[in-house]
Amino acid sequence: FLVEENDENQHKVVCYIKAPAIVLENVMCKIVNDTSSLVVDDSEELVSNVISIECFDCEKKIPFPINIAIPFASHFRGNYRDYLVKVTDVNFQSTYLTPIALEGYQGNHQGIFAEVKIYQLGIFSVLSCLKKEILTIPKAGLSQKLSMDPRISFYYPPETFSSPAVMHLKVQPIEPSLVSTLKAKHDMYHSVVSSSALVYVQHPSGQAFNKAVTVTLPCPPNPEKKRRGDEAEHVRALSATVKSVTTMYHPRALTASLRKNGENLSETLKLLGRRKKDEEWIVFDDVIIQNARNGLVSFELNEHLESFLVIRISFHLETACLLLFAQALEEAICSTMANVVLYRNRENPYKIVVVLSATKELSWELQNLHEEGYFGPPEPTKPFPLREGEQIHFRFSGNIFASENGKDFGKTYRLIFHSQRKPRLELQIKEVDEFGNYSSPHYKGTAVFYKITRERIAKEWEQALPYDYQHQSPLCKLALTLPKPEKSIKRPKSTKRISSDSSAEAQWDNLLYWLAEELAEDNTPLLTLHLPVRRSTLQLVRLKCPDNLTHQIYELLCCWNKSLPRSANKQQLLSHYLRRSGRRDLSEELCFRWKTNPSL
Repeated sequence: FLVEENDENQHKVVCYIKAPAIVLENVMCKIVNDTSSLVVDDSEELVSNVISIECFDCEKKIPFPINIAIPFASHFRGNYRDYLVKVTDVNFQSTYLTPIALEGYQGNHQGIFAEVKIYQLGIFSVLSCLKKEILTIPKAGLSQKLSMDPRISFYYPPETFSSPAVMHLKVQPIEPSLVSTLKAKHDMYHSVVSSSALVYVQHPSGQAFNKAVTVTLPCPPNPEKKRRGDEAEHVRALSATVKSVTTMYHPRALTASLRKNGENLSETLKLLGRRKKDEEWIVFDDVIIQNARNGLVSFELNEHLESFLVIRISFHLETACLLLFAQALEEAICSTMANVVLYRNRENPYKIVVVLSATKELSWELQNLHEEGYFGPPEPTKPFPLREGEQIHFRFSGNIFASENGKDFGKTYRLIFHSQRKPRLELQIKEVDEFGNYSSPHYKGTAVFYKITRERIAKEWEQALPYDYQHQSPLCKLALTLPKPEKSIKRPKSTKRISSDSSAEAQWDNLLYWLAEELAEDNTPLLTLHLPVRRSTLQLVRLKCPDNLTHQIYELLCCWNKSLPRSANKQQLLSHYLRRSGRRDLSEELCFRWKTNPSL
């Protein structure tokens, strides 16, 4: 097997190759994840590293085939998806290989590997793709339920084709939550009740249909209508148990009323499809769609469609709106809502991590970052849609810049989104000008993020940065601060401050800590103390002590104490702020401790 050495001087498995020793001596293997945007298409999800396998000596012939095994990790698979190894050459021509095995031992290592037999070198990646089912339709016809979803079936009558034909089918499920999200965003889709799965069909022979093909697939009915029907059944059961004629009359009338209301919820089924992949969606109004049991619908097709779905609507919807809904649904299927997280290390605020996370996994991701010692502020960005392989570029502005290696500062950085992987960068930040932000207790900067769609990504194996962002609006921005280190000022002996009584300062410091403990016992929020401090000071205090309220209050009191002139009556001022905060008891106790302590 071949390995790659990372920055921490540890060895990382890239892949395993089973081949004669002479092949291994002349083969170079490396990870090229910067090119991952070029190896994924719509409905494909990357689940491994992108690996480049090349030969040192082009003149030497490699005795193909050879076996390679690529380690990968996948969060979910489902009935509709399968794992394939994609092989891409230098000209971006791709082929797909079905793995020989997915689990087992490679040498002394046990894990999940996609093992394939290859006949050429190139760029390799493991993808989660929609499962393909191949149907061979003889002249005698065929009735077939799909293995990925037995509720979906195709019936080809005898003599549908003049000669045997082959069909390639894929099914993209559509979650009800996706339909609900589109309805919530656009009022014009309010009448849409539900949608069937999106079915893709390839017909390589291109033979015309001699007879209509019957398609059956699930398209669930209106849940409101089902609920009312259940209520009607419940009322019927109640009416059957009542023997008195007078008492039976009202339930019967109520049942009839409910049944009548249910029938008034008239729903319409519409078939939408594409004859070819690059054509626009079409509404087939002439196709009659019939309701079957358990939320199934069936219809007949007289021509081949490369993709189609059925939409159930509760009242009339204009054809233009239906076409817009199908287009929006198709785009939403290929997109995932994501967030950018920029957190700082609790122990070292000069160390940050930037993570691109799917919104549905954000809580889990934040918990992991907290366990690693990373916390906000800033808070994660608002959710935004990303397609597989799209990129987020970011750079720093203001008085803060960043570096990956601690040397090259001021660069542009890139995160490539893959829904089943966790793109992240760990960076070191520092101030641009140590004398900048002179009126603030810390340095200020901004991380500016840009979204780069797949259409804008150049088809080049060497992915250069930065792009031209002048004519592009930022996707989002995150404010960032760095605490300024305390500087020791060397003064001449004649100007040095001489403390008259160091023990008095220590006693006052103990008094502040006692007060912090008393306030923390009652979970007193920092903002309710009414101390005249900047909001940035509050943020800095929370950053230094994120999990300890006593230390937060103590740090805040110390910051306030340092901001006062030496001639100020600190005890009188602090008692005043405590009374304003509603803590007269602590104000009186502070006065008592102040008076009874002779050193103060």
